[in-house]
Amino acid sequence: MATTSLEITWFYFLLTDLQVSHPYAVVLHYNNKVALHIASNLVFHEKTKHIELDCHLNPNKIQKGILKITHISTKSQLANVFTKGLFAYLLSSHMSKIGIVN
Repeated sequence: MATTSLEITWFYFLLTDLQVSHPYAVVLHYNNKVALHIASNLVFHEKTKHIELDCHLNPNKIQKGILKITHISTKSQLANVFTKGLFAYLLSSHMSKIGIVN
């Protein structure tokens, strides 16, 4: 999530430099509820490891209105077609959404 939010910020400032207005926050979907809570909470969490960027950068981006973080369930992620074994009904549903025809 940290790398993606950095890329979103870079692109946001690139658009700003090119004088292209983007009045809405970029929506970033994430499937880990605990990481979402930590990233959107302004309290520093000392016991978390390896997520320093999420803890420090994302709350500032959320407050500035650059980034909006939302939850997406694992069953709704289309990328799972390529990475996980799915039930037949999920596989056919995701493949039709992507546009893959059997």
